[in-house]
Amino acid sequence: MTPVDSDEELTRKQRREAARAERRALEEAEAAGAARRRRLAQLGGVVAAVVVAIVVVLIATSGGGSSGKVQTGTKAVPLVNKVEAQLAGTTQSGNVIGRSTAPVTLVYFGDLECPICRDFSLGALPKLFQEQVKTGRLRIEYRSLETATREPEVFKTQQIAALAAGKQNKMWQYIELFYNQQGEESSGYVTEKFLQGLAQQVPGLNLSQWTSERNNPALSNQVATDAQLANNEGFSGTPSFLIGKTGGHLTKFEYTSLTDPSSFNEAIDKLAKA
Repeated sequence: MTPVDSDEELTRKQRREAARAERRALEEAEAAGAARRRRLAQLGGVVAAVVVAIVVVLIATSGGGSSGKVQTGTKAVPLVNKVEAQLAGTTQSGNVIGRSTAPVTLVYFGDLECPICRDFSLGALPKLFQEQVKTGRLRIEYRSLETATREPEVFKTQQIAALAAGKQNKMWQYIELFYNQQGEESSGYVTEKFLQGLAQQVPGLNLSQWTSERNNPALSNQVATDAQLANNEGFSGTPSFLIGKTGGHLTKFEYTSLTDPSSFNEAIDKLAKA
């Protein structure tokens, strides 16, 4: 064999080895890629399972219900009893709950479709009823402020429905039953049937009188007055609060929690002792 032939043979051998090395590299890369894809698929499955679990929890514990359906018949009894127990031992007059002699007044601006207001009504408020209102230390005024309700006419109608119940001193039953059965925001659940259903749940409410009072111009004016008061205070969200000595100057109250009444109790205690 000539030197040239030897060199050519060496070159062919090198090329074969280089090709084998390249194939091995490609095979290893492909195997590594497949392993990564399997890991990603497994991770994706885990993530999907976690997401599903979170969604289920959020649906179960969300601020608003999914349907906004009023409970009827025996299904409504536990809810009505709960609200009645929370309000037992309190006095009402129109939109106010609590004794007129209470040293402290809390003005609560709310929208009946507001899910954050629902957090307050189901969280800190029942404890305030028990610890402050029933003991004669606090009176609460409910005022209307449109924030979550998308249609002004729907807002006006639902708030007037609550005020009409207040003409029989049962407004707080009505609004608490509303918040407890609040539907998903912007779902259009507030219909005449929904409002009528709430009224039928309120123990002792004269439905004929309630229906008649809903046409009272004074109630419509009250909703407009509440909005103007909120605007004067610079409120743009709900719930918003004013607090102060009863009959005196009220100032904005900044809460730290809507489920824990501690910040409310501290402010009330400070004013009551002043």
